Amino acid sequence: MSHPRRAGLLLALLAFAQFISAIDYNIVYVALPEIGRAVGFSATSLQWVVSAYAVAFGGLLLLGGRAVDLFGRRRMFVLALALYGLASLAGGLATDPGALVAARAVQGLGGALLLPATLATINTSFEEGPRRHRALAVWGGAGAVGMALGSLLGGVLTDWFGWQAVFYVNVPLALGAALVALRLMAADPAGVRRRRLDLPGVLTATLGFTALVFGIVQGPELGWSSPAALGAILGGIALVGVFLVIEGRTADPLMPLVLLRNRSLVTAMGVTFIFMGTFGAQYYFLTVYLQDVLGFDALRSGFAFLPSALVGLVGTKASEKLLGRIGVRSTVLLGLLTGAAGMALLAAGMSPGGGYAALTPGLVLISLGQGVTWTAMFVAAGTGVRAEHHGVASAMASTMQQIGGAVGLAVLVAVATSGAHGAAGAELVPGLRSAGWTAAALTVLGAAIALTLPKPASAARREPAISVAS
Repeated sequence: MSHPRRAGLLLALLAFAQFISAIDYNIVYVALPEIGRAVGFSATSLQWVVSAYAVAFGGLLLLGGRAVDLFGRRRMFVLALALYGLASLAGGLATDPGALVAARAVQGLGGALLLPATLATINTSFEEGPRRHRALAVWGGAGAVGMALGSLLGGVLTDWFGWQAVFYVNVPLALGAALVALRLMAADPAGVRRRRLDLPGVLTATLGFTALVFGIVQGPELGWSSPAALGAILGGIALVGVFLVIEGRTADPLMPLVLLRNRSLVTAMGVTFIFMGTFGAQYYFLTVYLQDVLGFDALRSGFAFLPSALVGLVGTKASEKLLGRIGVRSTVLLGLLTGAAGMALLAAGMSPGGGYAALTPGLVLISLGQGVTWTAMFVAAGTGVRAEHHGVASAMASTMQQIGGAVGLAVLVAVATSGAHGAAGAELVPGLRSAGWTAAALTVLGAAIALTLPKPASAARREPAISVAS
């Protein structure tokens, strides 16, 4: 993109879209108790307010990524935001659990289109190197602020206006951004690319990843050996295996297997899996500690996340500088190890009679590491990928991110509740600390995976020149 002002406006739009998506990740958490009471959820079904979004998002990302490559980045970006806005309106108007869960699932579909459309636009509008690093840092900073402010905004809106407000706030933001995109983003080519949509791949990938995420999300609630959870996980794995076989044989693959030869992308997929399962879970456990141990209400819990937003911004800005000086691999390593140290300190700061101040050193390091890692791992995911594959490559990394978030939260919840069923208040602390130590150890494992990223001299090598229909 040659015109600096237009490039800046486009980047602002893309960052704003990421901000909306990131806010929605956390905004409902603090409103869940009120939603459960007002809408009529049972204690076991309330989790679906969160899980319906995660299952749809994780299950449909590959389809969303390929749709971006085939039908156009602007078309899918605008459609995603429209779905987000309309589904948010439906969520706020919902009067029964089924309607609210359905609205959250449609929001997940919007997210599955929005994330690859945003990343593909960044990766095709800003060339590899400093300009793309800067663009991804701005985009990542918006996401870090959105995730942290989601809890704050959720607390404020729930306290002042009721639970419906956490949905209504998305309506003008998403629909307004969609209208701006129609004016600002370059028009897509007329028609669609001359290739068939890989329907067998679409069905097996969507059903496989949806079943896998469903089984992982339901495992802690239903029991890992329950027919529903175990059947979904095993069925999902089988369908993903069938999907990979189909992709190796079709002329028009949903996910070109040539992308799996890109070492930077494959390693980034592993890193995003660990990242979301550890960094992403910290919001859940910190909320539990603040509300159930320290007795914070929704509003105070929201404000407690505000420093994380500010430090996360510092982390993304630092990531941009580090990428240019020490390269992608070293930046990812530094971010992960900083976050692991923060998780250990956060666990150490939790105590039955403790306070918020004891958590501050851990929160600072976690947020700093999150900002550094987030930008760098998506730089790695887009390195060496051809323009016509940026949508699906972004979706591949993001799919692992969503599955990692579900797996990580399930594992850490199991650690936190092991031997402490029915615990409440101060009794929760030992389990929460164990979950924190486990998260720190898993993050170090992510750093070990990051060591396989290509060295700077070879990182810029492009996708292997194997014939793939496009």
